[in-house]
Amino acid sequence: MMVHSFHLRRAVPAVAFLAVLVLGGCGDSNLSRSFGLTRDAPDEFSVTTQQPLSMPPNFNLRAPDPGAARPQDMRASAGAEAVLVPGAAGAGAAAMSPGQQALVQEAGPPAPDNIRQRVDRDAALAATDRSFTDTLMFWRTPPKPGVVVDPTRESQRIRTNAALGQSQEQGETPIIQRKQKSFWDSIL
Repeated sequence: MMVHSFHLRRAVPAVAFLAVLVLGGCGDSNLSRSFGLTRDAPDEFSVTTQQPLSMPPNFNLRAPDPGAARPQDMRASAGAEAVLVPGAAGAGAAAMSPGQQALVQEAGPPAPDNIRQRVDRDAALAATDRSFTDTLMFWRTPPKPGVVVDPTRESQRIRTNAALGQSQEQGETPIIQRKQKSFWDSIL
C-alpha cells in the first residue's frame, strides 16, 4: 500500500505538468508564448549601435539637452548605406586602405551595369525547371520567410503612441504567429 501511494505522489505532478504543456500548445498564442512554446525572431533591422562616449577636446562645451538626439549618431539607414556602399556616401576610393585597393584590383574587371537584371533573369529560369520527382516530393509551396506584422493591432499601437505623445518606436510590434501544423496537416 505504501509503494502504491509513493508512485501516485510522483505521477500526479508529472501528469499535471504534461497537461499544462498540452493545453499551452493547443490554446491562444499568448498562452503558448508565455510557456515559451513559440519563437519570436528578433527584428535584425531595428538593432542599432551607439557611438562610444569620448572625452571632449575642451571643457567649455555647454551641457546637452536632456532627451535630444546625439549629434554624432547617424540614422540607421545612413549607417547601413555607408557600410554596404561606401562609394555612395561620397568617400570613394580615397577612403579605402591600400589593402582594400589591392583587393579590388585583384577582383578583376568591374561588374556590368545590368548585372542585377542578369542575376534576376537567371534565377527566374532556374526556379521554373522542376523535375517530375521534385514535383512529387516537394508539392507544397513553402511558407514565405520573415515575420508578418498584425496590421490592425500595429495601427492601434501607433495611434495610442501618438495620442500619448510617444515615439512610434515605443512598444512591441505585434506579429502574427504561424499556425502550428497538426500531425494530419504534415501528412496531407
